[in-house]
Amino acid sequence: MLACWLPAAINTRPTEWSRAAIGMAIGTMFTVWLCSQVFGVEVAQHLIGPLGASAVLLFAVSSGALAQPWAILGGYLSAAVVALLVAHVLGRTLTSACLAAGVALILMCWLRCLHPPAGALALTLVLADPATIALDWQALGPVMLGAATLLLCALLYNNLTRIRYPKRAGEPPVAVTAGPAVVDSQGITAQDLKLALADLEAFYDVTPEDLEQLIHASEVHARRRSIGDVFTERSA
Repeated sequence: MLACWLPAAINTRPTEWSRAAIGMAIGTMFTVWLCSQVFGVEVAQHLIGPLGASAVLLFAVSSGALAQPWAILGGYLSAAVVALLVAHVLGRTLTSACLAAGVALILMCWLRCLHPPAGALALTLVLADPATIALDWQALGPVMLGAATLLLCALLYNNLTRIRYPKRAGEPPVAVTAGPAVVDSQGITAQDLKLALADLEAFYDVTPEDLEQLIHASEVHARRRSIGDVFTERSA
Protein backbone atom coordinates (compact mmCIF):
# COMPACT_ATOMS: atom_id res chain seq x y z
CA MET A 1 0.00 0.00 0.00
CA LEU A 2 2.87 2.37 0.73
CA ALA A 3 4.20 1.76 -2.79
CA CYS A 4 1.20 3.67 -4.18
CA TRP A 5 2.56 6.82 -2.54
CA LEU A 6 6.00 6.55 -4.15
CA PRO A 7 6.60 8.85 -7.14
CA ALA A 8 6.68 7.31 -10.59
CA ALA A 9 9.89 7.41 -12.59
CA ILE A 10 10.33 10.42 -14.91
CA ASN A 11 11.06 9.31 -18.45
CA THR A 12 12.61 12.57 -19.62
CA ARG A 13 16.30 13.42 -19.50
CA PRO A 14 17.88 16.19 -17.37
CA THR A 15 18.57 18.13 -20.56
CA GLU A 16 14.82 18.25 -21.18
CA TRP A 17 14.25 19.47 -17.62
CA SER A 18 16.70 22.31 -18.26
CA ARG A 19 15.08 23.16 -21.60
CA ALA A 20 11.63 23.32 -20.02
CA ALA A 21 12.89 25.32 -17.01
CA ILE A 22 14.54 27.96 -19.20
CA GLY A 23 11.43 28.25 -21.35
CA MET A 24 9.18 28.55 -18.31
CA ALA A 25 11.34 31.29 -16.79
CA ILE A 26 11.54 33.29 -20.02
CA GLY A 27 7.87 32.83 -20.91
CA THR A 28 6.55 33.73 -17.47
CA MET A 29 8.86 36.72 -17.10
CA PHE A 30 7.91 38.17 -20.48
CA THR A 31 4.20 37.54 -19.93
CA VAL A 32 4.11 39.22 -16.51
CA TRP A 33 6.26 42.10 -17.77
CA LEU A 34 3.98 42.77 -20.75
CA CYS A 35 0.86 42.52 -18.62
CA SER A 36 2.34 44.94 -16.09
CA GLN A 37 3.13 47.44 -18.85
CA VAL A 38 -0.48 47.41 -20.07
CA PHE A 39 -2.50 46.93 -16.86
CA GLY A 40 -0.11 47.73 -14.03
CA VAL A 41 2.21 45.78 -11.78
CA GLU A 42 -0.41 44.89 -9.13
CA VAL A 43 -2.75 43.29 -11.65
CA ALA A 44 0.07 41.41 -13.37
CA GLN A 45 1.50 40.05 -10.11
CA HIS A 46 -1.96 38.95 -9.00
CA LEU A 47 -2.10 36.61 -12.03
CA ILE A 48 1.40 35.20 -11.65
CA GLY A 49 0.24 32.06 -9.79
CA PRO A 50 -2.05 30.66 -12.51
CA LEU A 51 0.39 31.79 -15.21
CA GLY A 52 3.27 29.96 -13.53
CA ALA A 53 1.19 26.79 -13.29
CA SER A 54 0.23 27.09 -16.96
CA ALA A 55 3.88 27.56 -17.88
CA VAL A 56 4.74 24.18 -16.33
CA LEU A 57 2.24 22.50 -18.64
CA LEU A 58 3.14 24.49 -21.75
CA PHE A 59 6.89 24.01 -21.48
CA ALA A 60 7.36 20.74 -19.55
CA VAL A 61 4.45 18.58 -20.79
CA SER A 62 3.49 20.34 -24.01
CA SER A 63 2.28 17.12 -25.65
CA GLY A 64 -0.51 16.66 -23.10
CA ALA A 65 -4.13 17.51 -23.80
CA LEU A 66 -4.16 19.97 -20.88
CA ALA A 67 -1.42 22.06 -22.51
CA GLN A 68 -2.89 22.57 -25.97
CA PRO A 69 -3.79 26.09 -27.20
CA TRP A 70 -7.56 25.70 -26.87
CA ALA A 71 -7.07 24.35 -23.34
CA ILE A 72 -5.29 27.47 -22.09
CA LEU A 73 -7.30 30.05 -24.06
CA GLY A 74 -10.69 28.43 -23.52
CA GLY A 75 -9.86 27.50 -19.93
CA TYR A 76 -8.78 31.00 -18.97
CA LEU A 77 -11.77 32.59 -20.70
CA SER A 78 -14.24 30.17 -19.09
CA ALA A 79 -12.76 30.60 -15.62
CA ALA A 80 -12.61 34.38 -15.90
CA VAL A 81 -16.20 34.78 -17.07
CA VAL A 82 -17.52 32.43 -14.39
CA ALA A 83 -15.46 34.07 -11.64
CA LEU A 84 -16.53 37.60 -12.53
CA LEU A 85 -20.17 36.55 -12.82
CA VAL A 86 -20.11 34.79 -9.45
CA ALA A 87 -18.35 37.75 -7.84
CA HIS A 88 -21.13 40.07 -9.08
CA VAL A 89 -23.97 37.79 -7.95
CA LEU A 90 -22.65 36.25 -4.72
CA GLY A 91 -19.91 38.65 -3.70
CA ARG A 92 -16.21 38.08 -3.12
CA THR A 93 -16.08 35.47 -0.39
CA LEU A 94 -14.16 32.22 0.02
CA THR A 95 -17.37 30.25 -0.52
CA SER A 96 -18.19 32.02 -3.77
CA ALA A 97 -14.58 31.61 -4.94
CA CYS A 98 -14.74 27.84 -4.43
CA LEU A 99 -18.11 27.72 -6.16
CA ALA A 100 -16.67 29.64 -9.11
CA ALA A 101 -13.83 27.14 -9.43
CA GLY A 102 -16.27 24.23 -9.44
CA VAL A 103 -18.56 25.80 -12.04
CA ALA A 104 -15.53 26.71 -14.16
CA LEU A 105 -14.46 23.07 -14.10
CA ILE A 106 -17.85 21.93 -15.42
CA LEU A 107 -17.78 24.59 -18.16
CA MET A 108 -14.23 23.66 -19.20
CA CYS A 109 -15.16 19.98 -19.45
CA TRP A 110 -18.22 20.85 -21.52
CA LEU A 111 -16.17 23.06 -23.85
CA ARG A 112 -13.30 20.51 -23.98
CA CYS A 113 -10.76 23.01 -22.70
CA LEU A 114 -9.82 21.55 -19.31
CA HIS A 115 -6.80 23.45 -17.95
CA PRO A 116 -6.01 23.01 -14.21
CA PRO A 117 -4.43 26.47 -13.69
CA ALA A 118 -7.74 27.98 -14.81
CA GLY A 119 -9.26 26.65 -11.60
CA ALA A 120 -6.70 28.67 -9.66
CA LEU A 121 -7.52 31.65 -11.88
CA ALA A 122 -11.20 31.45 -10.90
CA LEU A 123 -10.26 31.55 -7.21
CA THR A 124 -7.81 34.38 -7.83
CA LEU A 125 -10.29 36.58 -9.69
CA VAL A 126 -13.03 36.24 -7.07
CA LEU A 127 -10.62 36.95 -4.21
CA ALA A 128 -8.88 39.64 -6.22
CA ASP A 129 -6.69 42.55 -5.19
CA PRO A 130 -8.16 46.10 -5.23
CA ALA A 131 -6.56 46.95 -8.58
CA THR A 132 -8.10 43.91 -10.27
CA ILE A 133 -11.47 44.49 -8.60
CA ALA A 134 -11.47 48.05 -9.92
CA LEU A 135 -11.22 46.72 -13.49
CA ASP A 136 -14.51 44.83 -13.06
CA TRP A 137 -15.33 43.06 -16.37
CA GLN A 138 -12.28 44.67 -17.95
CA ALA A 139 -10.26 42.15 -15.92
CA LEU A 140 -10.82 39.86 -18.88
CA GLY A 141 -8.18 41.99 -20.63
CA PRO A 142 -5.14 41.08 -18.49
CA VAL A 143 -6.33 37.49 -18.18
CA MET A 144 -6.53 36.88 -21.91
CA LEU A 145 -3.42 38.95 -22.61
CA GLY A 146 -1.50 36.78 -20.17
CA ALA A 147 -2.87 33.55 -21.64
CA ALA A 148 -2.20 34.60 -25.24
CA THR A 149 1.30 35.90 -24.49
CA LEU A 150 2.31 32.77 -22.59
CA LEU A 151 0.91 30.63 -25.39
CA LEU A 152 2.88 32.59 -27.99
CA CYS A 153 6.06 32.17 -25.96
CA ALA A 154 5.45 28.42 -25.78
CA LEU A 155 4.83 28.21 -29.52
CA LEU A 156 8.07 30.00 -30.32
CA TYR A 157 10.32 28.45 -27.69
CA ASN A 158 9.14 24.85 -28.00
CA ASN A 159 9.44 24.77 -31.78
CA LEU A 160 12.80 26.60 -31.75
CA THR A 161 14.08 23.94 -29.33
CA ARG A 162 12.77 21.15 -31.59
CA ILE A 163 9.69 20.28 -29.58
CA ARG A 164 6.70 20.19 -31.90
CA TYR A 165 3.87 22.25 -30.44
CA PRO A 166 0.91 22.33 -30.59
CA LYS A 167 -0.13 18.75 -31.12
CA ARG A 168 -2.91 18.49 -33.64
CA ALA A 169 -6.03 16.59 -32.63
CA GLY A 170 -6.08 13.18 -34.25
CA GLU A 171 -2.51 13.51 -35.44
CA PRO A 172 -1.33 10.14 -36.76
CA PRO A 173 1.48 8.48 -34.83
CA VAL A 174 5.03 8.75 -36.06
CA ALA A 175 6.11 5.56 -37.73
CA VAL A 176 8.69 3.49 -35.89
CA THR A 177 10.38 1.14 -38.31
CA ALA A 178 12.16 -2.07 -37.60
CA GLY A 179 11.88 -4.18 -40.71
CA PRO A 180 8.76 -4.70 -42.84
CA ALA A 181 5.48 -3.58 -41.33
CA VAL A 182 3.11 -6.33 -40.29
CA VAL A 183 -0.60 -5.69 -40.74
CA ASP A 184 -2.58 -7.25 -37.91
CA SER A 185 -6.36 -7.17 -38.18
CA GLN A 186 -6.54 -7.91 -34.45
CA GLY A 187 -4.10 -5.10 -33.55
CA ILE A 188 -5.08 -2.24 -31.26
CA THR A 189 -6.05 0.98 -33.04
CA ALA A 190 -6.67 4.54 -31.88
CA GLN A 191 -10.42 3.93 -32.15
CA ASP A 192 -10.13 0.92 -29.83
CA LEU A 193 -8.22 3.07 -27.35
CA LYS A 194 -10.87 5.80 -27.52
CA LEU A 195 -13.54 3.24 -26.60
CA ALA A 196 -11.37 1.86 -23.80
CA LEU A 197 -10.81 5.34 -22.35
CA ALA A 198 -14.55 5.97 -22.52
CA ASP A 199 -15.18 2.75 -20.60
CA LEU A 200 -12.85 3.93 -17.82
CA GLU A 201 -14.98 7.07 -17.37
CA ALA A 202 -12.03 9.12 -16.12
CA PHE A 203 -9.91 11.91 -17.56
CA TYR A 204 -6.40 11.01 -18.72
CA ASP A 205 -3.99 13.63 -20.00
CA VAL A 206 -3.06 11.56 -23.04
CA THR A 207 -4.63 11.16 -26.47
CA PRO A 208 -5.54 7.82 -28.05
CA GLU A 209 -3.05 8.62 -30.81
CA ASP A 210 -0.28 8.96 -28.22
CA LEU A 211 -1.22 5.61 -26.71
CA GLU A 212 -1.30 4.00 -30.15
CA GLN A 213 2.16 5.34 -30.92
CA LEU A 214 3.44 4.05 -27.58
CA ILE A 215 1.99 0.60 -28.22
CA HIS A 216 3.55 0.44 -31.70
CA ALA A 217 6.93 1.54 -30.34
CA SER A 218 6.68 -1.10 -27.60
CA GLU A 219 5.91 -3.76 -30.20
CA VAL A 220 9.01 -2.74 -32.18
CA HIS A 221 11.24 -3.04 -29.11
CA ALA A 222 9.66 -6.40 -28.27
CA ARG A 223 10.40 -7.70 -31.78
CA ARG A 224 13.98 -6.46 -31.54
CA ARG A 225 14.39 -8.19 -28.19
CA SER A 226 12.90 -11.39 -29.60
CA ILE A 227 15.27 -11.32 -32.59
CA GLY A 228 18.20 -10.68 -30.27
CA ASP A 229 17.22 -13.65 -28.11
CA VAL A 230 17.12 -15.89 -31.19
CA PHE A 231 20.61 -14.84 -32.29
CA THR A 232 21.89 -15.36 -28.77
CA GLU A 233 20.48 -18.89 -28.63
CA ARG A 234 21.98 -19.77 -32.02
CA SER A 235 25.40 -18.43 -31.11
CA ALA A 236 25.30 -20.42 -27.87
